Amino acid sequence: MHLSIWALVFLWFFVFLAGFVDSAAGGGGLISLPAYLFVGLPPHTAIGCNKFSSACGTTLSAARFFKNGAVDWQVAAISAVCSFVASYLGIRIALMINQETLKTVLVIVLPIVAVLLLFKRNFGAENQSADIPKKKAFILAACAGLVIGFYDGLIGPGTGTIAIIVFSAGMKYDLKTASGNAKVMNLASNYASLIAVITGNKVIYSIAIPAAVFGIIGNYIGAGFAIKKGTAFIKPLMICVIVLLFGKLFYDVFGTFLFS
Repeated sequence: MHLSIWALVFLWFFVFLAGFVDSAAGGGGLISLPAYLFVGLPPHTAIGCNKFSSACGTTLSAARFFKNGAVDWQVAAISAVCSFVASYLGIRIALMINQETLKTVLVIVLPIVAVLLLFKRNFGAENQSADIPKKKAFILAACAGLVIGFYDGLIGPGTGTIAIIVFSAGMKYDLKTASGNAKVMNLASNYASLIAVITGNKVIYSIAIPAAVFGIIGNYIGAGFAIKKGTAFIKPLMICVIVLLFGKLFYDVFGTFLFS
């Protein structure tokens, strides 16, 4: 499949923007996946290319959070292992679902995600994770990895933001550390999904590799802002993700009716 230079420039810009947003607040898939679809890729191929570029960008972002000590590795590692297994199962199911059915599932799931984000926006100012007993924290991390990993494999958009909410609101991490933990967990689920889409021949490398370069650049810059600015930078970005969620839902449900 060949895209025009203007379609590629459009795609590269939005994959860069998705990486920037995703590295700090999650939700990059809300930007990049529609971009892949907009330039004409079929849904399953769009998912495959998106997983490829997302996995590349998340690798660098997670490394940068780790380098700056913004990760609780015990908790993050447990959630990552569970996320890897659950995400692989989710993406295998997604690749077997009818393409139109997959679009319908996305429309149904997005408002649920949006409500979760909307009512959990006031959190993450301080790291109080030490108040939770380690055993309980490990159990919560495993459950989060299984549920969010499966969601990431099956649906995808909004996964990082949901993970940040779980780590901050549920496990009392500040937003910076919650973002770091979420990156490690997302990295595992992205690799699991990547294996599935590669073996399923759903990646067009001539499109995915250049896009991944721009995604890496976006992730690097965004992670730097998140580490330096912390909650002051991450919170507004998460609110922007909420707006994107509602905007995508509105377009999916009413777009054909309003713009036909």
